[in-house]
Amino acid sequence: MSHTRGSSGRSMRRAVVGACGLAVGAQVLPAATWLPPVRRTLAPALRAPGRADHVALTFDDGPDPESTPRFLDLLDRLDVRATFFLVGERVVRAPTVVREAAARGHDIQVHGWVHRNQLARPIGLRAQLRDTRDLLAELTGCEPRWYRPPYGVLSGEGVLACRRVGLRPVLWSAWARDWYADRDSADVYDTVRPGLRGGATILLHDTDAYAQPGSWRATLGAVEPMVRTCRDRGLEVGTLSDHGFDERRSGVGS
Repeated sequence: MSHTRGSSGRSMRRAVVGACGLAVGAQVLPAATWLPPVRRTLAPALRAPGRADHVALTFDDGPDPESTPRFLDLLDRLDVRATFFLVGERVVRAPTVVREAAARGHDIQVHGWVHRNQLARPIGLRAQLRDTRDLLAELTGCEPRWYRPPYGVLSGEGVLACRRVGLRPVLWSAWARDWYADRDSADVYDTVRPGLRGGATILLHDTDAYAQPGSWRATLGAVEPMVRTCRDRGLEVGTLSDHGFDERRSGVGS
């Protein structure tokens, strides 16, 4: 009898450990799409591939009452519309900037309520995404369609939360690594230049809210040469809404 009880206990422990392992895996594995090779292979639609003659310009982490208006003015001068992924806790501090961006024809999308890695604190994520979505819809008159997780880290809970609030997760195909204060505009441009190709989605930041102070200035100076390079290559620069990528191909959150 004791041998039977011991075997049963070991089996139960193994089952519990196995179940815990599966739960952890379901939460953590989607985060691997942060890695470009994984994203390209397992979830290519997260890179938001678009039309062969189009590049989507996207900005994260705003709005910022100091820096975002400068980007809006520059984009106006270049006759370019972009997509801004906004953080709810910052939106409530600068709603006028959000309304202005929408009024100028830019795409306004969800970057979460707080700028936090999903794996660190997934509890309450669904409510945060819903609240951010609803706030942006109220300010702009247009309900957001996409969600870009902070740091590009998408958890299992994030996938489920997106489905439940009607958002699609989306990342990028090229970034400028523009969050360092010691980089100038040439550095930012040189980093992103190889990714300026047809169908690309470019990640930039219009604020230093979660980066090193003043880093946005280098990005601001790099936008015009990026746009000029795209146009020299016969590429249109615009929003995700105009990008033409097929969301249904996504391996995550579809």
